[in-house]
Amino acid sequence: MRFFIHYFLHFAAPLIIAICFFKEKWKKVYLIFLATMLVDLDHLLAVPIFQSNRCSVNFHPLHTYYAMAVYFLLLFFKKPYIYIGIGLLFHMLTDYIDCLLM
Repeated sequence: MRFFIHYFLHFAAPLIIAICFFKEKWKKVYLIFLATMLVDLDHLLAVPIFQSNRCSVNFHPLHTYYAMAVYFLLLFFKKPYIYIGIGLLFHMLTDYIDCLLM
């Protein structure tokens, strides 16, 4: 069930957010939200790269609270940075929820 919730929040929830809040630009916004998942490339720095019971939040460099502060600051810039900030923060929320479900 944890697997389903995690990937639902990574793929379906951003689609719902894009459609509900950005009706005229939902396709562009959804693609930006999907692109923010590239933040997970920092998992390649970990040894081992994948560990099912590891919490990403505050473990990987781009998942730290300092990085999240930068993502929050993106909300105060012009578009498309706002969309990037929303996508990154929602990604962090998704990973945090995954940590809680462990």
